[in-house]
Amino acid sequence: MDHPMDGSVDIENGYQFRIAQSLNLPVGMSRDALHLDSIARRSWQRSVAPTKNMIGAASTLSPTKTSYSDRFIPSRSSSNLSSFSLLDRALSGANIVQSSDSKEDGSGAYSMLLRSELFGQVGSSPVTPEKSFGIGSRDSMRSPISPKSRNMFRFKSECKPSTGLNSQPESPYSLSPVGIDSTMTGATVSPRKAPRKIARSPCKVLDAPALQDDFYLNLVDWSSSNVLAVGLGTCVYLWSACSSKVTKLCDLGLTDSVCSVGWTQRGTYLAVGTNLGDVQIWDATRYRKVRTLGGHRTRVGALAWSSHMLSSGSRDRSIFQRDVRSPEDFVSKLVGHKSEVCGLKWSCDDRELASGGNDNQLLVWNQHAAQPIVKFSEHTAAVKAIAWSPHQNGLLASGGGSADRCIRFWNTATSSHLNCYDTGSQVCNLAWSKNVNEIVSTHGYSHNQIIVWKYPTMSKLATLTGHSMRVLYLATSPDGQTIVTGAGDETLRFWNVFPSPKSQSAVRDTGVWSLGRTHIR
Repeated sequence: MDHPMDGSVDIENGYQFRIAQSLNLPVGMSRDALHLDSIARRSWQRSVAPTKNMIGAASTLSPTKTSYSDRFIPSRSSSNLSSFSLLDRALSGANIVQSSDSKEDGSGAYSMLLRSELFGQVGSSPVTPEKSFGIGSRDSMRSPISPKSRNMFRFKSECKPSTGLNSQPESPYSLSPVGIDSTMTGATVSPRKAPRKIARSPCKVLDAPALQDDFYLNLVDWSSSNVLAVGLGTCVYLWSACSSKVTKLCDLGLTDSVCSVGWTQRGTYLAVGTNLGDVQIWDATRYRKVRTLGGHRTRVGALAWSSHMLSSGSRDRSIFQRDVRSPEDFVSKLVGHKSEVCGLKWSCDDRELASGGNDNQLLVWNQHAAQPIVKFSEHTAAVKAIAWSPHQNGLLASGGGSADRCIRFWNTATSSHLNCYDTGSQVCNLAWSKNVNEIVSTHGYSHNQIIVWKYPTMSKLATLTGHSMRVLYLATSPDGQTIVTGAGDETLRFWNVFPSPKSQSAVRDTGVWSLGRTHIR
């Protein structure tokens, strides 16, 4: 009974051997892979393998073990596709119709990128044919495959050596159309933008005799009509940036002196704060005084305009809100500081007023409240430097004096302290760029420098030096590109620190901005 069964087994094995022998198996695949028990064993092993091993298979393949793909799906990474082409581009001339130069330039880059991504790295030099082909030749339409490996497809994955320390295997689940090790990286990745160059020397210097070295005063302001106002002793001078003409606006006399100046938003009227506590309104186009506003008992060192409202801060610790349309000297009085008010700035939307004082306090007021809506007490020195961001509502920057040396950022909408940066020296002024998200600061003890910062990283873009004393005064040009700084060394220096807006061109180096030293009076 056993012999017929043994005979049937031999006949079945011989039949399978003839079938396997007639199969055209891929190079590297053994006939044992066709047995059902091997296929079932491999399927069971794949089903119990963790999902994470499937995703990281490209990086965990053993260098000695061969991994096969599905029987009828070739492995793309191991297949010999580099020499595949339907039409050899080296065959040019009368047999191939050439396109125009403009089309060739545009399609050439696309073809190189597509060929690189589909077939891997391809040599840049064209392949020279051993013999010419005609249009009707069947060889011209064949794909040139090397004789060593006649099969173009591979059914096993080969481990490729790493190309560098930072090289990573390309994930088969990546959605990017360009591979990690693409040879056309230069054609698909834009070059890194070079950092902006900021001139380290001033573009113009003005002599400003009798410019006071007083931290609590604000004696320089730049109007929207491109006129610079400077308080020198008892006088106020106007310097036109368009014509470089200097004009004396007023003289307060021997019994008084200028403590602050501030332009209206239209640039036609100038407010002058005096040492006796008055605020004078001057028409800059007609060179005449419009009116005098009283109320303060001592010097007015800070001024800030908001449309028709003028805010003035004094050494008497009070802030007066003045409506220039009203016959009254002031419409409201704000009391919150315990020492001299030395900094005042309205927000860009004219809804909030920030005030800084010698009591180390930073207060925020709105248009209607008589009490501050927000109080910040983190500074440890006088707060004169105040600046509202034109790029983000409610973002306020402030700087402390010589005992503090810090620039702090606040969110007035949430009454929160955002960041603090120690500058290493007294912070005298702050000003945001209108064109880019950058901020400039001027400093006193002990470096007397000007620093341009990139916000919010607060990385230094430039450090400018030139003043020999504290840089106490700062103003920005109407186009937002140039700043002017003043110091106790009785000089005004102009610096091109910010880029031009996209809709405007850069500042031209005309005679007004040429290097040289000029007197402002």
